[in-house]
Amino acid sequence: MKRVFFLLLVASFTLFTSCDIDDDVNYHFEALQVKSVEMPEAFDYGEIYKIKVTYFRPNNCTFFEGFDVVKEALTTRKVVTIGTVIEDEEECTGSGEDLVATFNFEVLYDEPYLFRYWTG
Repeated sequence: MKRVFFLLLVASFTLFTSCDIDDDVNYHFEALQVKSVEMPEAFDYGEIYKIKVTYFRPNNCTFFEGFDVVKEALTTRKVVTIGTVIEDEEECTGSGEDLVATFNFEVLYDEPYLFRYWTG
């Protein structure tokens, strides 16, 4: 019984060490141009708002990754739309398209906010 267990353990170890997880996909992150933003006229302290951003996707090798919201001052936020660009792709086509994504923003201060969106 010990011998069977040992053989199964060795076989499992050999099988898992021969697996190649690296799929050789080369990519990099890139800022995507913001075209327009829909947000409320005013914020209420303590509330959470969904902000709608229209961004430009240049081709079919670029995919939306998320938003980078950086606090520059107490109530100033720099917002950049981040995309993943797959490199070494033969079929990067398309003249680009405008897409929409949203992010949640929580109002933490009872003062006016200034948002700076990366537009290119």
